[in-house]
Amino acid sequence: MNTENIRTAIVTGGARGIGAAVAKRLSHDGFAVAVLDLDEAACKPIVQEIESAGGKALAVGVDVSDEQGVQTAVARVADELGAPTVLVNNAGVTRDNLLFKMTADDWDAVMNVHLRGSFLMSRATQKYMTEARWGRIVNLSSISALGNRGQANYSAAKAGLQGFTKTLAIELGKFGVTVNAVAPGFIATEMTAATAERLGVPFEEFMAAAAAQSAVARVGQPQDIAAVVSFFVREEASFVSGQVIYAAGGPQV
Repeated sequence: MNTENIRTAIVTGGARGIGAAVAKRLSHDGFAVAVLDLDEAACKPIVQEIESAGGKALAVGVDVSDEQGVQTAVARVADELGAPTVLVNNAGVTRDNLLFKMTADDWDAVMNVHLRGSFLMSRATQKYMTEARWGRIVNLSSISALGNRGQANYSAAKAGLQGFTKTLAIELGKFGVTVNAVAPGFIATEMTAATAERLGVPFEEFMAAAAAQSAVARVGQPQDIAAVVSFFVREEASFVSGQVIYAAGGPQV
């Protein structure tokens, strides 16, 4: 594979769900893709799938909330794939509970991955983008940013990412770097399946209820979100920055 002039993208939380779909879509779009997740071994099937299709990819294990770990991971990507000029901050966890039952650890775990992780990854990669005078950062928010029972931590983190997105867009725009966010609605993933299990509802019923509330009468798939990310990172989207797209099957705000 000719690696000249191929841009490198990093996708965090890339081992499954939305992250895996984004990694595969960006490879299809012509990027070399670093698939980052807490467990490096879990990233390898996605990397193998990309390579089998003729793409170039790298599996990297990292805790995105660990400052030194992030610096090491990003340096490794730059050395082995090339300077990363696209970053998709997708890594996320849930620790759902009503406020009176939510522990400080529940709160911190969610904030550390979503907010601290996105900050550390963005800070580590922005130097490559500003040096190249071209870059794309896409943060994964959620319709939960608008408020969702039992998710005070997750909702606050996802709302915080929207403010983070708009601020970075202002700071980095003059360097040719755009920063945008995607706020998915109900997407059929392991995470939403876990939510259904927590609520004691069969996943098929859970999805059917969500689809009934959607203007398009279906739940989302990871590929739906990957398509929005694909738009944000393309050359033609250079005049779009600081935006939040609610990819949720209908109007949300």
